[in-house]
Amino acid sequence: MAWPGFRFKLGFAVIEEIYIRDLGVIREARLPFGSGLTVLTGETGAGKTMVLSALGLLLGERADSAVVRQGQEQAFVEGRWLIEPDSVAAQRAAEAGATIEANELILNRSVSTEGRSRAAVGGRSVPVGLLSELGENLVVVHGQADQIRLKSATAQREALDTFAGPELASKLLTYRVHFAAWKAAASELNRITNELRARLDEANALREAVAELERIDPLPNEDIELAEKAARLTNAEDIRISVTAAHEALSAEGFETVDVISQLGLARRALEQVSAHDSVLASQVENLKQIGYQLGDAAAELNGYLASLEGNTAAELETIQNRRADIANLIRKYGPQYSDVLSYRENASNRLLELDSSSVTIDRLNETVQAELISLKSLAEEISRIRTAAARGLEEQVTAELEALAMKGANLVVSVSDASEYSVNGKDLISIQLAAYPGAEPRPLGKGASGGELSRIMLAIEVVLAKFEQAPTFIFDEVDAGVGGAAAIEVGKRLARLAKQAQVIVVTHLAQVAAYANTHLRVLKSVSTEFTASDVVSLDQDARIDELARMLSGLNESESARTHASELIMHAREEIG
Repeated sequence: MAWPGFRFKLGFAVIEEIYIRDLGVIREARLPFGSGLTVLTGETGAGKTMVLSALGLLLGERADSAVVRQGQEQAFVEGRWLIEPDSVAAQRAAEAGATIEANELILNRSVSTEGRSRAAVGGRSVPVGLLSELGENLVVVHGQADQIRLKSATAQREALDTFAGPELASKLLTYRVHFAAWKAAASELNRITNELRARLDEANALREAVAELERIDPLPNEDIELAEKAARLTNAEDIRISVTAAHEALSAEGFETVDVISQLGLARRALEQVSAHDSVLASQVENLKQIGYQLGDAAAELNGYLASLEGNTAAELETIQNRRADIANLIRKYGPQYSDVLSYRENASNRLLELDSSSVTIDRLNETVQAELISLKSLAEEISRIRTAAARGLEEQVTAELEALAMKGANLVVSVSDASEYSVNGKDLISIQLAAYPGAEPRPLGKGASGGELSRIMLAIEVVLAKFEQAPTFIFDEVDAGVGGAAAIEVGKRLARLAKQAQVIVVTHLAQVAAYANTHLRVLKSVSTEFTASDVVSLDQDARIDELARMLSGLNESESARTHASELIMHAREEIG
């Protein structure tokens, strides 16, 4: 559903409709809401509070089985919101798996007589807590102390910052860039400083390790090569005897000794004498020549090997074993594998360079922290100046609204004080309080004010802030309590003014307020001997006049009351348009 001329704004959300079944005295009702000011009227006890209860259930309030209509098993409420696709509410609902079609978000809640409660968002079952999260971005309810939108220090600061406008927003943006840089540098400086003792110990240990590794200077594959040399030298005598025997078998130096090469020569010469008579024998002669060459090479290599075994084998073996012991010690310290020792040597050198640069890093970070702190101080002072000026303007405008809302003498007090430390939002503490009468001590919002007064205070604040922000839907209950006459007209006028910026829903018993409605809903109660039931109807122009006449005089057929009702509606139209 989309209303004619409707355009999305950032974060915009409006209630299209609420459906209620078996909740309190309401058997079944469907409440259509407009995009401006919607008023809800009806006789006392007709069930207006059940409409607010239904909305409360959709916004995640605690469920009570007592709200289930007598004789029924469960109460059910459903709300349809038209929301901006990129709004916080839309994104959070999508994260929960909700389906949003045609920019319409559907919430529903059921409560059984056993106290069981179920919630769904966009057709997906969800924890009731998600309704509360969404509700914070969809609706603001005013009427009771625990429903004040500006009850927290954070919300009060945001309200003042909104009122302060783009100048403050620009300064805050710049401030936050410097704040992030300051925090990052300070955090890194703190980390390095706290770790300095450990870093020094680590550096000393690394220096010792690097010195040891440089002194021993282990080489790639050296462990394997040393093991092979040690094995050879340890068994040097056995090796010499075996190699000598092999060499003599191949090529003996004595004339009387039989060796393989000599015998091979005899065989070749014997075949050479007859090879001219048979080509096969000629081929064999050539083969024996090649074998002779190979045996000669083998004999020469063995002879050279024997020569290498000559010398002080014991001294060389001792040197190799000492070297192996050094390497084994390195493996024990930096292993468990020899390759780990080589890796450690390289990494330790790099880490040592990093640790030795700590003092340079600390000096650099100190400079950064001090430079950013100077910028923060300057920007925070500018932000405080802008906020202080905005605070006076907010006080003045809201106080003027309060006077028109029959709270003459009440003053809004917005204080901007210095905080003990910098935060992402500056260095200010913001407090919004109310002095209920001249000379009264300012008190926190919600303290010492009736429900009706509280709603009017919040109406005054919301009317002023609405000039600067796009707000969610507002619900006002008891906003007209304790007022009448001209003050009631002022309440209606301001509700209508607020409704130009946001959707506003008001429960009222005053015709002067209801006259300003764009949409007028009436709760009707019917009583029989068997049951009491309420229904909600949307009123057309004639029905509105009848309802306002009833609210004015208690007699909806009174001509004078109807005339007065028509005058109220006409007056409202002329003022608001």
